[in-house]
Amino acid sequence: MMAKKPPKPAPRKIFQERLKITALPLYFEGFLLVKRSEYQEYKRYWTELRGTTLFFYIDKKNTIYVDKLDIIDLTRLTDRNSTEKNCAKFTLVLPKEEVQLKTENTESGQEWRGFILTVTELSVPLHVSLLPGQVIRLHEVLEREKKRRIETEQIPSSSTEKEKEPIEDYVDVLTPMPACFYTVSRKEATEMLEKNPSLGNMILRPGSDSRNYSITIRQEIDMPRIKHYKVMSVGNNYTIELEKPVTLPNLFSVVDYFMKETRGNLRPFIYSTDETLGQEPNTEERGERLRKNLHIA
Repeated sequence: MMAKKPPKPAPRKIFQERLKITALPLYFEGFLLVKRSEYQEYKRYWTELRGTTLFFYIDKKNTIYVDKLDIIDLTRLTDRNSTEKNCAKFTLVLPKEEVQLKTENTESGQEWRGFILTVTELSVPLHVSLLPGQVIRLHEVLEREKKRRIETEQIPSSSTEKEKEPIEDYVDVLTPMPACFYTVSRKEATEMLEKNPSLGNMILRPGSDSRNYSITIRQEIDMPRIKHYKVMSVGNNYTIELEKPVTLPNLFSVVDYFMKETRGNLRPFIYSTDETLGQEPNTEERGERLRKNLHIA
């Protein structure tokens, strides 16, 4: 029996937006039925494996993920017996939870197993039944993931070579910023959100002291309302100044926190045009381009 055709990937523009938001390479994608500990039943998501993280989207067209799962600490992947025809079930056993996955056909089940085990174990599994072309893809992904981890591990060590240079001089070059980061003022961020609500409703920007950051959001509950939240840089972490402060490891997690706490009602403000799809401008260029388009003085 011939294998079913793999699902078509997301359109290029959507792919580019997701890449900017996640800042991770895409290794595999397709539909997955997911059952986490807080779910009472399976939920069907368009799923992307980027690096060692699974990103879950409502459908192919959404650029903002609704949930994600870091699987770098995967303990084991166990197969589960299924009475349903032409589907595969397996469980991801992680230190803090067990996540049940179900695929829509057995062929994609083998592929998901292969890619997940390859990026978590850093070796191509021998016990997964795949075609020669699929095995070649696994070896390509393995090399990309090994290279990515080496580059990630080298970033902290490079700072020791430049102890006399202030961290602010090169941190943005080494560490990618969330796609909704713009070098704009509070007033400019407010005008951007008010004039372009379709582009998103959350902006990350520099704080007034240039060392810390701020989040500007626009919510429409009874009426449009703008709010600003301070994000303090504390050591290697970032603390959101709320009634009960929340400390997170990076700025991507800060943006993710606001999205999760509002169940996706807050979306990163992402300005893009066709000319930016090939090459992403830096944050200063994006801020300047926005000011010109919005006629901000």
